[in-house]
Amino acid sequence: MSLTRVYLGLGSNTEREAHLTAGLEALAQILEHMQCSPVFESHAVGIRSSHFFNLVVVGETHLPLLELDRRLKFIEADNGRYAPDRKGLPLDIDVLLYGETVGHFNGLVLPRAEILKNAFVLWPLSLLAPELPHPVDGRTFAELWRSAQIDQQLWPVAFQWRGLELTPQELLRPSA
Repeated sequence: MSLTRVYLGLGSNTEREAHLTAGLEALAQILEHMQCSPVFESHAVGIRSSHFFNLVVVGETHLPLLELDRRLKFIEADNGRYAPDRKGLPLDIDVLLYGETVGHFNGLVLPRAEILKNAFVLWPLSLLAPELPHPVDGRTFAELWRSAQIDQQLWPVAFQWRGLELTPQELLRPSA
């Protein structure tokens, strides 16, 4: 089976470093050529909670869309997402893009609408894939980010995974 390029959004607001690291390790087992965006901290959107850490990853998979989504649910579950006594949102993983697939698929809508609605998705996606066009809108993610008028606060944070700094120093420096 051929490989499909997939973009995933990850977020956590409890034990953020530990859960995102565990999520990245699990994803590295099912994605080939995985790359990560910088990590951003943001206020919660749509729920009352502590701040989130978010990032976007890209990789290639041989898994069909619904099987990939099923495996993502297992990764979330392994990190306490569905525990009855959970506090906050330990790990959330969403399929943002699956190749050039557009449409509704057993509860999944692609491309994911949050791409255009949430800065914590669009900004990291624009850094990871600036020249990639949105499969419906047609503009590149860099163009979409430059023209976005999303009223959300977020800021880059230092984050290491496998000894690599995911957030470049130039993003961490305060702007003059």
